[in-house]
Amino acid sequence: MDAEEIKKSVKEFLLTEFLQGEDPDALTETTPLITGGVLDSIATLKLVSFLEERFKIELAAHETSPDFLDTLNDIATLVQGKA
Repeated sequence: MDAEEIKKSVKEFLLTEFLQGEDPDALTETTPLITGGVLDSIATLKLVSFLEERFKIELAAHETSPDFLDTLNDIATLVQGKA
């Protein structure tokens, strides 16, 4: 799957689930999601579930950290590596 498609899908999920009413343009490819406080631990788990269901992948425990899920770019790289 194309990185842009992954980022678009994840961005739509984040805006719908966690950032209702926020400016979509404020969520960029490099916005820090976890380290920036956008996602807390529960929200991160919801994101992991979404990624696994939407992209038919399985994430290992270490892949649910900010090292892999902190930005849309990080997430796209992770998903593409699993495809």
